[in-house]
Amino acid sequence: MPPAMPLSRTRRSLCALLAGGLLAGAAPGGAAAALPLTELAKPGRVLMLRHALAPGNGDPPGFVAGDCATQRNLDATGRAQARALGGRLRAAGIAGAQVYSSEWCRCLETARLLGLGPVTPLPALNSFYGQAQARERIIGELRAFLARLPVDGPPVILVTHQLTINAFTDAGTPSGGGSIFQLDGSGTPRRLGDIAVD
Repeated sequence: MPPAMPLSRTRRSLCALLAGGLLAGAAPGGAAAALPLTELAKPGRVLMLRHALAPGNGDPPGFVAGDCATQRNLDATGRAQARALGGRLRAAGIAGAQVYSSEWCRCLETARLLGLGPVTPLPALNSFYGQAQARERIIGELRAFLARLPVDGPPVILVTHQLTINAFTDAGTPSGGGSIFQLDGSGTPRRLGDIAVD
């Protein structure tokens, strides 16, 4: 067996960086820094939030968006999760937030249980699970909506679905989790980090 070749200094440095995880940020998307909820109180911030826990995946065949009895909905744990997050947001000084939601019942219920004020249904937040042909249209509508929001306006909370958030972060999002973005007048606001899920 031939003797092992010694690593060059450059190769040793590269291995050390990889081992230390310092290159992880070079990949697109992925995990982001955990941010305190007080970050959302700053001007021009948006929280893109996945609905609270609704056991299962997708929706039953033949579901109707306006009929909660045909959909996958929050369970008791999900409702408690949404209420608790609302409490944490209020404790962080989030008041007067504009709250928008997907038209799906699990999103609307999450948004209402946050207890932060009126909830406006927004079709651009709807799910396109199992409807790949609708993805480009829905994400395009959401990007146009984000581009119209004032860059120095009050906090905005968007309650939506895993796939929608993934289109902006290239990362998974747990139920009741989400990412905070800084508006910049474009449809691609800068992702600042993620909120912790308690």
